[in-house]
Amino acid sequence: MSQSTSEITDQMQKTVFKVTGMTCAACAAKIEKKLGGISGVSEANVNFAVEQASVVYNPHEVGAQDFWKQVKDLGYDVSFKKVELGVSGMTCAACASKIEKTLSKLPGIKRASVNFAVEKAVVEYNEEQLDLRDIKEAVSKLGYKAHNLEDTGAVDQEKEAREKEMKKQKFYFIFSAILSIPLVSYMFSELFPALQAVVPEIIFNQYFQLALATPIQFIAGWQFYEDSYHTLKNRSANMSVLIAMGTSAAYFYSLAVTFWGDLFGQQAVYYETGAVIITLIILGKMLEANAKGKTSEAIKKLMGLQAKTARVIRNGEELDIPVDEVEVDDVIVVRPGEKVPVDGVIIEGYSSLDESMLTGESVPVDKKAGDEVIGATINKHGVFKFKATKVGKDTALSQIVKMVEEAQGSKAPIQRLADVISAYFVPAVIVIAVLTFITWYFFLTPPAGFAPFTWALINFTAVLVIACPCALGLATPTSIMVGTGKGAENGILIKGGEYLEKAHKLNAVILDKTGTITKGEPEVTNVISLGNYKEDELLKIAASAEKGSEHPLGQAIVAGAKSKGIDVDDPDKFEAIPGYGIRVQLMGEEVLIGTRKLMQQQKIAYKDYENDIVELESQGKTAMLMAIEGKMAGIVAVADTIKETSHQAIQSLQKMGLEVWMITGDNHRTAQAIAKQVGITNIMAEVLPEQKAAEVKRLQKDGKSVGMVGDGVNDAPALAQADVGFAIGTGADVAMEAADITLMRGDLHGIVASIRLSRATMRNIKQNLFWALAYNTVGIPIAAIGLLSPVLAGAAMAFSSVSVVTNALRLKKFDPAG
Repeated sequence: MSQSTSEITDQMQKTVFKVTGMTCAACAAKIEKKLGGISGVSEANVNFAVEQASVVYNPHEVGAQDFWKQVKDLGYDVSFKKVELGVSGMTCAACASKIEKTLSKLPGIKRASVNFAVEKAVVEYNEEQLDLRDIKEAVSKLGYKAHNLEDTGAVDQEKEAREKEMKKQKFYFIFSAILSIPLVSYMFSELFPALQAVVPEIIFNQYFQLALATPIQFIAGWQFYEDSYHTLKNRSANMSVLIAMGTSAAYFYSLAVTFWGDLFGQQAVYYETGAVIITLIILGKMLEANAKGKTSEAIKKLMGLQAKTARVIRNGEELDIPVDEVEVDDVIVVRPGEKVPVDGVIIEGYSSLDESMLTGESVPVDKKAGDEVIGATINKHGVFKFKATKVGKDTALSQIVKMVEEAQGSKAPIQRLADVISAYFVPAVIVIAVLTFITWYFFLTPPAGFAPFTWALINFTAVLVIACPCALGLATPTSIMVGTGKGAENGILIKGGEYLEKAHKLNAVILDKTGTITKGEPEVTNVISLGNYKEDELLKIAASAEKGSEHPLGQAIVAGAKSKGIDVDDPDKFEAIPGYGIRVQLMGEEVLIGTRKLMQQQKIAYKDYENDIVELESQGKTAMLMAIEGKMAGIVAVADTIKETSHQAIQSLQKMGLEVWMITGDNHRTAQAIAKQVGITNIMAEVLPEQKAAEVKRLQKDGKSVGMVGDGVNDAPALAQADVGFAIGTGADVAMEAADITLMRGDLHGIVASIRLSRATMRNIKQNLFWALAYNTVGIPIAAIGLLSPVLAGAAMAFSSVSVVTNALRLKKFDPAG
């Protein structure tokens, strides 16, 4: 790491950061001038060659974030490194909030997000300003441990750490439970005097109770004291502080009564209170950790899909090697029943593959030479060879795992409510507990048999114990984890909790026509001869003319001719006229193929055939006019057939209350014909690719929350503009990159399933938040007025977190497909 933040003087500091997007020295000069003009900056230097900026500044007046913002405002970008850290030692949401706040204050940190439910921190930072060691050290100073999840074996490391923690808590629980049993029998004998005859006399001995309670308090319960120390040292408070205060109050009060009770007239002790509370809370932590482990089962299941070995042909021999050793361009043999080890393209043979792990679709897909295969899919029948194109972290499965992990570690906007509440909750509870003690001790009369101090202390302890904010902190992230995992199992890849939340608010969906509603594979449907040419002869001329065209309609004509066994010639000259059509020289003749506009431009009469053109367009076909040597020769009609599932999926979206739009570059008549077939009444026709984002924005200005669905490169800007962008996974990589939700299936039922999943997840989150808030809202007053014993409060608190996670796990049974 370069030591970029160092003391220049007593007042000034220096920061260095990478700048991307500069194209020349003038860019550097512009940035340098702007940075130098910021108040508090004494010196700025931008080096174009190494794409680096260094700024000397007064940290009391300005900060690195201000420089990054200025660079972005100028149209450039600042390079940050993103790292995922596993964080162990957190006991509640307040711990996560504390770590997040501390990391966010470090110089060079752009963003820090800590998720208590998955014990993970995601940090974006400036590598020139600090390194990973600094970040880990900051976490360590708070009393927690951080490890890099991207390190080799980090997954196993994280699993080991979790299992070690589970074993430790299990030992402490058994240890505490054994010592607590006599104290519990004492507690019940006090509640039900008839039981006193069967309880051994030694259990009533205060010194015996002290001997049982002390190891529980200071061995099993030491973890709460240790965590409280680190928390209070950093001027914060969390669950451990509440537990340590409550149980310590009961323990030390009882200790004082045991040795000096006669001096202040007290005889009753409450050793069982602290001991049983600690035992129950440790049990709750065990159950919670176990339940939290289940929420991330989707990741484990995905990772378990990968093949362990591959049969590779090297030097003419077939070798079985670990999948990690497969290299790009290796030729791999796959036999029936085997998993495809990595991504690639079939070069020999054919088969049908089960791709349900990727798409959620159970019907096997036929594959032949030239078709792509995806790692972890299962070969059902034939033997084939394929060439590896993507291995390791570049495979589709690895990318899916990464996307799901990032989504599960992300925060949904609704979680901000819980984060804000948790930050202020513990200090507020301590104040309420102190007020409860003061009120009962000085102003209210305790029940018969209780001294004022004793009763005040019991209620003080009950308030502290009942008020743990754990359930509140787990309410959102656990549901997000299960929801995104469920999505992945059904071929729905969600980039983050934010998009899972946004999807339930959508009230309008724009569907791109080609490749989304339709198959995106146009076919020739009609060839109409208007002169002396036969249909096959006309198709040969059209296909030969279009041979050099990259347009999908032109390629469809070429494919149509070849499917009929017609030989296609090469044109002598080829000229594409964007938006109009093509002009070619073929066998010494000029051939024009295109739209009405092309014929008008070239002054070729076509009006006599307008009825034929309109008839074809009313059927949803694209009519391409053809002229040879300045005279109309024919019409070739091409149609992109509608996917079998489109109509049903669109009906489902409309039944869910969504306004469905179709967007296309086709003319209005063709667009209406397609829309009518699938039941869409809202149409955006004759929209150029660069205008699609503007159409999304237009609906947004009308107050609609818009989802955009597309599959092509030209859909990317519109996908990014939409509130939620959906990419059909069979489409272009750039569309998938710009989208917020990627559908691995190629049909619109994925949109329906995504929105259903979003609604179910948000419903689940709201249930969790309601019960977590209701639990504390109702529990604290009940404890304060003396209607809840500390032991019952401990039991309720311990199981509240488990109930929230269990409710989130109900989503695992939800079927997004309906």
